[in-house]
Amino acid sequence: MTDAASAAAPACSVEYSITSQWDSGFQAAVKVTNNAAAKDGWSLSFAFADGQKVTQGWSAKWSQSQATVTATNESWNGALPSGASVSVGFIGSRSGANTAPTVFKLNGTTCDIDGTDPTDPGGEGKAPALKVSGNKLVDTSGATRRILGVNRSGAEFMCVQGYGIFDGPVDDASVAAIADWKANAVRIPLNEECWLGLDNIKPEYGGDNYRAAIKELVTKVKAHGMTPILEMHWSYGRYTGNSAGCADVHATCQKPMPDARYAPDFWASVASTYKDDPTVVFDLFNEPYPDRATSNTAQAWACWKDGGTCPGIDYEVAGMQDLVDSVRATGAKNVILAGGLAYSNDLGQWLAHRPSDPAGNLAAAWHVYNFNTCSTESCWDSTLGPVAAQVPLVAGEIGENTCSHGFIDRVMKWFDDREQSYLGWTWNTWDCSSGPSLISSYDGTPTAFGTGLRDHLRTVNG
Repeated sequence: MTDAASAAAPACSVEYSITSQWDSGFQAAVKVTNNAAAKDGWSLSFAFADGQKVTQGWSAKWSQSQATVTATNESWNGALPSGASVSVGFIGSRSGANTAPTVFKLNGTTCDIDGTDPTDPGGEGKAPALKVSGNKLVDTSGATRRILGVNRSGAEFMCVQGYGIFDGPVDDASVAAIADWKANAVRIPLNEECWLGLDNIKPEYGGDNYRAAIKELVTKVKAHGMTPILEMHWSYGRYTGNSAGCADVHATCQKPMPDARYAPDFWASVASTYKDDPTVVFDLFNEPYPDRATSNTAQAWACWKDGGTCPGIDYEVAGMQDLVDSVRATGAKNVILAGGLAYSNDLGQWLAHRPSDPAGNLAAAWHVYNFNTCSTESCWDSTLGPVAAQVPLVAGEIGENTCSHGFIDRVMKWFDDREQSYLGWTWNTWDCSSGPSLISSYDGTPTAFGTGLRDHLRTVNG
């Protein structure tokens, strides 16, 4: 390289993108690359031109003085070698224009800019802000938006088992591979104890580090125009009754119901993080099964809605109403999903027990596999049909343990006919004998089961 060429190389470069935008706010991603000498710590500064304010951020310590915003490294990402990059993000408020900053400085040195400032984040290639309208999900223009995609498992179990946060790559290439299937949504299972950073979780996999990793994945999902669905999968509480998954009090398996000790705090924290971002959907609890703890259906549905002391469950339960209240108390108006009994396979009395939602943004969640009780069109017609006629219906997990797709083909047709939503379980490279797996590689190579979902998504979303 000649001296002239070396002198022309920028000391740093920045990519700034608005990943979503709504009437009063927006979410932005910032990637800064250090092309100079290695740094043991960094500080990135820029200024807004239209009165925007950073309301919360991640992967950096954020501050703002009048128009000037500063993002300083966290303890875990301060090292920035020459040629390395760091990605951060934030949610901001606005009123009117939302012009991208034009000057970025890394440790006081002005960087080159490669940024975007989309004016239609709800349009093609951008995650839409969602709300409930009648029995449909719609965007800000009122157009129906079905959420059709996949689950990305891993964050619910790796952290509590002490192995990491995800069980495979969640880089941009792996998220782009999901989008290449023409998926427009990704459901992300979470672990209550890891998000809250409880003492039994390794610090490197819990608390701030866990939340930052989830935020980064959410940002990537949104940047590819897909709806992130955050879901509480595993939670605290000792249960050793019928169909117990484990005897552990900690969040190491599926429990019959959320716990009153931590679940409301979990949802208050998640909702506070994303309350200004209506592109994110909340799924309250993976697969409730209080019906296995008691043979009394009335008691099971009462437990599901109101929680408290439930028959057959030793810990105090947080009911679905408790969790809706926790979310709404933060001011969050995001769409909420609530699954029914029998591992979310039974919605027979969902309408009669649905929680009250002051925001009017509540939808029903349902799960189905070929081995479930409600796995026929006649059952779907009689139990799902009335629900889907009144509120949006999202099949958060569909799958079959044969590694084929004949069963989910029937499920997808039923939901297509009613303009409702579904997501395949799961975007992980597991052997089909251990559970439905859509892919054999994170580059998107499908299994036979995944081929059915991929080809169908490309047809309906293509």
